[in-house]
Amino acid sequence: MSLIVAKFGGTSVADYAAMSRCADIILANPNTRVVVVSASSGVTNLLVELTQEQIGEERRMQLIKQIAHIQYQILDSLGSPQEVAARLDTVLSRISVLSEELSKNRNKARIDELLAQGEQCSSALFAAVLREKGEAASAFDVRQVMRTDSHFGRAEPQIETISLLAAEYLAPLLSSQRIVTQGFIGADDAGATTTLGRGGSDYSAALLAEALKATAVEIWTDVAGIYTTDPRIAPKASPIAEISFNEAAEMATFGAKVLHPATILPAVRQKIQVFVGSSREPERGGTWIRHQVEDAPVYRAVTVRRDQTLLNLHSLQMLHAQGFLAETFATLARHKISVDLITTSEVNVSLTLDKTGSDSAGNGLLSESLLQELSQHCRVRVEEGLALVAIVGNKIASTPGVCRRVFEVLEPHNVRMICQGASPHNLCVLVAESEAAQVVRALHQNLFE
Repeated sequence: MSLIVAKFGGTSVADYAAMSRCADIILANPNTRVVVVSASSGVTNLLVELTQEQIGEERRMQLIKQIAHIQYQILDSLGSPQEVAARLDTVLSRISVLSEELSKNRNKARIDELLAQGEQCSSALFAAVLREKGEAASAFDVRQVMRTDSHFGRAEPQIETISLLAAEYLAPLLSSQRIVTQGFIGADDAGATTTLGRGGSDYSAALLAEALKATAVEIWTDVAGIYTTDPRIAPKASPIAEISFNEAAEMATFGAKVLHPATILPAVRQKIQVFVGSSREPERGGTWIRHQVEDAPVYRAVTVRRDQTLLNLHSLQMLHAQGFLAETFATLARHKISVDLITTSEVNVSLTLDKTGSDSAGNGLLSESLLQELSQHCRVRVEEGLALVAIVGNKIASTPGVCRRVFEVLEPHNVRMICQGASPHNLCVLVAESEAAQVVRALHQNLFE
């Protein structure tokens, strides 16, 4: 039997009506046996606020009441089944305890456990919605199989261990029922709750699909697939029926918010097809991401990634010397920072930082200790308020005329960085965030309209 893992994001499980629509999508395909859910829309943001320092007692209680209101509204629509009500009460009580403990003594392990509670609620509720529709379904604690290291906030999954545990504890359940489980969270070897970072629910679904040898992963969100750019920026953006893994990886990395960048990795390893569609309008279809595609145009899409940080490092030690870049990258690695784009000259190196590595609590990448360490061997200048615009496609580096078409559009704008050549699938420019939408619209009009 073909096995499909389906993931539903926060807006898709925001309330009872949304959950009911998603349940119908699942019931329409008997091969969809594993369902991965995010927390209901807004809950994770409320939990993140609960983790912040210096939050007052009054505000803490307000946040807990808001979380409870979102979940109990869904429970009321279900008729308040006793076992689900008891589960919600337990989770909400735990939220209260953890938030109170954090107000007195902050630590990352406790923060991760608090942030994981939203998915505990939504998975219990969603399984109940399936049962209400007459389907055998149960909520499964993903921490039994999603093994990670102990890097709280940005935990790294242990791929081989996940496969072994999934085969032992999860796979035997699938023949008799649909399993609803949590995205975004895992557990280390000691059983402590960990999180995979913001946006980690897509990644969780792909990791489970890899472990269970699934044939496809379905990512159900609030848009009908992947478009040539964000339709909110360029109204003439058009849907893409099929793209390759390479193109999808570039798009996800460079700002297409429909898909989390890490999702592609397990799918590529096992050549698992990925589908992206709208849970609100499943009849509209969506985008299939496959290992091989029939059509591979030079220009596939224009993406934008905002809130970019440019790190400029200047040192005369670079001049006709060895080791400077190695030392710089070693420093960044110690602080768990991924470098995104890089350009160099004789005495300067400029780096953009990959913010998809931000931790679950939304903490920034540039800590004071990192900047101090870098400053010991170079002069550091940080620029913010930037946006990365990427043209994604195929054979961009070897197709004549690409740069002319792109740069004639960019002529009125100050381009802070250009990166092209490392990949045949993209050409990237760094511009002021205030000009990003204008640049995207102009590029989309030139290349697609």
